[in-house]
Amino acid sequence: MSGLSDAQVQDAARRLHAAEQSRTPMRQLSGQYPGLTIADAYRVQDAWVSHKLTQGRRVIGHKIGLTSRAMQQAVNIDEPDYGTLLDDMVFSELQPIPSGRFIVPRVEVELAFILGRDLRGPNVTVMDVLDATRWVVPAAEIIDARIERVDRETGATRKVTDTISDNAANAGIVLGGRPVRPTDVDLRWVGALLFRNGVMEETGVAAGVLNHPAEGVAWLANRLAPHGVTLRAGETVLAGSFVRPVDAAPGDLFHADYGPLGSVTLRFAR
Repeated sequence: MSGLSDAQVQDAARRLHAAEQSRTPMRQLSGQYPGLTIADAYRVQDAWVSHKLTQGRRVIGHKIGLTSRAMQQAVNIDEPDYGTLLDDMVFSELQPIPSGRFIVPRVEVELAFILGRDLRGPNVTVMDVLDATRWVVPAAEIIDARIERVDRETGATRKVTDTISDNAANAGIVLGGRPVRPTDVDLRWVGALLFRNGVMEETGVAAGVLNHPAEGVAWLANRLAPHGVTLRAGETVLAGSFVRPVDAAPGDLFHADYGPLGSVTLRFAR
C-alpha cells in the first residue's frame, strides 16, 4: 500500500534535488511521514529520477543495495533495495573525483554486470543472468546521503524507506580492473581488498552478495517486471557491495585490489 499523495511525492523529490544541489542533507522523510512505506519510497525515487531526466540526464543502468544478510537484518527487511544509475554518475580512474559534489561520501566495492542482451522478469534465474551478461567488471561505488543518516534533532537513525527514497544512496561509479566473461571465473570467489591511503580498511568476497552476485541481478529483473521495466542490453548493473562502506574525505586515495581481476583506483580532489 502507498500512502503519500502525488503532491507529497513531488515535494519530497524536489527537496531531495535541492539537498543534492546545496550539499545540505534534508530531514528524514520517515520522520515527516511515520507511515512512509517502501512503495512510497520508490515513488519518491522515481519522481526524483524523472526530474533528472528532464534536465538531460540519461539512464545507464541500475544498482542493488542491502544485499548482505547482516545489512538486511540491521534495517529489518528481507530483500535488497535498488536505485538508478545516471550518466553523470560515472567517474574515471584517471581524474580526481570532485569532492565538492558530495555531502558525506563513502566507498564500496562490488562487481558490475554489463548486459549483452535484455533481461526481463518474471522467473529470471542466475543462469539467465550469466547468459545475458557480456562482461563482469570490478567496480567501486560512491554512496552518499542526501537525507540525514542521523536526525539533527531527535538522533533517530534513518530507515530503509529514507535510503530507498534517496536513490538507494547511489552517487557515483568507477569501473576498472580486468573485464571477464561471466563464466570464465567463479564469481562467488572473486575477492577484493579495499585500501584507503595505503591502509587496508575492508576485505570481502562476492559470495557475500546473496551467495552469488548474479543472484542480485536476477532479483532486480524480477522485481522490476511488474512495473514494466526491462534491464536493457548495454546497461550496467551494480550487483551489490561485499564490504562495509568506508568514509571518504577530500584528498583520500582508494585502491581496490581484485587480485587476478586487477584493481580500481579513485582519488578524491582536495
